[in-house]
Amino acid sequence: MPVGKNKKSAKTEWIYGFHSAESRIARAPRSIVEGYVDNKRRDARMQKLVESLEANGIAYQTLARRDLSALVDANHQGVILKTKIAAQKPEKALYELLDTLECPPLLLVLDQITDPHNLGACLRTADGAGVDAVILPKDGACPINETVRRVASGAAETVKVFYVTNLARSLKEIQKRGVWVVGLADAASQSVFDAKPSRPVALVLGAEGKGMRKLTQEHCDQLVSIPMHGSVSSLNVSVATGVVLYSVTA
Repeated sequence: MPVGKNKKSAKTEWIYGFHSAESRIARAPRSIVEGYVDNKRRDARMQKLVESLEANGIAYQTLARRDLSALVDANHQGVILKTKIAAQKPEKALYELLDTLECPPLLLVLDQITDPHNLGACLRTADGAGVDAVILPKDGACPINETVRRVASGAAETVKVFYVTNLARSLKEIQKRGVWVVGLADAASQSVFDAKPSRPVALVLGAEGKGMRKLTQEHCDQLVSIPMHGSVSSLNVSVATGVVLYSVTA
């Protein structure tokens, strides 16, 4: 279904790579403006993706690899989607979600995470652990961009992400709904494995190196740490996220 080439506008973004493209086609096909695929790649995975585009009525172009690379300077694997930028969910939608969940919530709060690779890895882990919502502050946090989507391998489309205006105030609203807020802090004397937090719980992690902001830490019901037995003093935030999430779900 070849079509005329469209330039990227201020209200669109590129999604690329098979994981991200397949997830977007499956979950939000109407958000896709146009697809671009390698005109020389004809393996089974590419054929399946093209069939998905056609089945959903999504226009696409077949381009030479150099032309694809001119659109996206990254490892696109021969697949690029031009998509509409989704509007951020309003903060009230977070509380509506909490009020309607049928099971005790598992929430992940990320304070001041600015690295898109770390955020993408955290979202991928959150998806695997069955997190109900990921919460970030609007100011000082990485947006959901193409790097986040690529690293998340589809999880950016499956995990509910909420950006809130005032993180401390949001933690109060969460606590009003009976959710226990547990923050990860290197200086905490209690191990996350001894604390054994259980749902309903919101796990709060801060940026690597800086940790949580003081005000965020003050709004936690409990502080825990991950025992470190080697020479390094802390873990990468995405690794730490996996440890604390699975301490709840294991």
